[in-house]
Amino acid sequence: MCELDDMDGFAQCSTELTRRQFGAMAIGAGLATALPRLANAADTTGSEVQIKTPDGNADAYSVHPATGKHPGVLIWPDIFGLRPAFRQMATRLAEAGYSVLVVNPFYRQKKAPTAPEHPDFNDPATRQALMALMGSLTPETVVIDAKAFLAFLDSQASVDRKRKMGTTGYCMGGPLVMRTAAAVPDRIGAGATFHGGGLVTDKPDSPHLLIPRMKAHYLIAIAESDDTKEPDSKNVLRDSFAKANLPAEIEVYAGTQHGWCPIDGSVYNHDQAEKAWSRMLVLFSNSLT
Repeated sequence: MCELDDMDGFAQCSTELTRRQFGAMAIGAGLATALPRLANAADTTGSEVQIKTPDGNADAYSVHPATGKHPGVLIWPDIFGLRPAFRQMATRLAEAGYSVLVVNPFYRQKKAPTAPEHPDFNDPATRQALMALMGSLTPETVVIDAKAFLAFLDSQASVDRKRKMGTTGYCMGGPLVMRTAAAVPDRIGAGATFHGGGLVTDKPDSPHLLIPRMKAHYLIAIAESDDTKEPDSKNVLRDSFAKANLPAEIEVYAGTQHGWCPIDGSVYNHDQAEKAWSRMLVLFSNSLT
């Protein structure tokens, strides 16, 4: 299984993935598409920010509607880190009425950009460097950062502190979403993971074991290629959420490969990414009250 804290296992899994799927974990030359603007999109204000944590200063991008107070949303990016595609995705979410923070999870090691331009995960040196960054994260550092990032959001004039927050994560960001929801259960009302890796493992700190500590409603969008490798994971997740009495929409998205949601990915699937995006908006509308 691909696990956040199992470097060898994740590397092996990712290597097999790219060989079978023609570079799924690679960023194409430039953005794959310009995201469509919503008909009723809010005007937004965005800026690069620095967030003080117990371990240093984290760089991030903050974007929110130009006026009013709104639910906060924390975005955890994939292994390629904070980059233009995620700033654009964050801006689109802000246009829908949310105060959004997308972070550089590797700030302890280096400021963004943390991946080379147009990185290819098939390249051994690139893969080794990215895996080293991911390996610098632990369940403990994730909790430290989640609390600092949520506190930053709550300090912003654009955030409605009377409403719950949401958090989303892509690939390796999936487990980070679950650890965030478990670490601050009274603040996180919704979590969404897109082709999340390592949500269910056989280790004692597997993210799915944290579900009883959560109060969030969930969307878990699974790549068909990931489901083919780990067909039991979705059932474990469904059972775990049901036992915790937490609503969770868990779906395998037909025809998708791992990494299909970020707009700069070589396996970006527009139609299925738009479907997942729309389901996230429904989740947030219903849960961030």
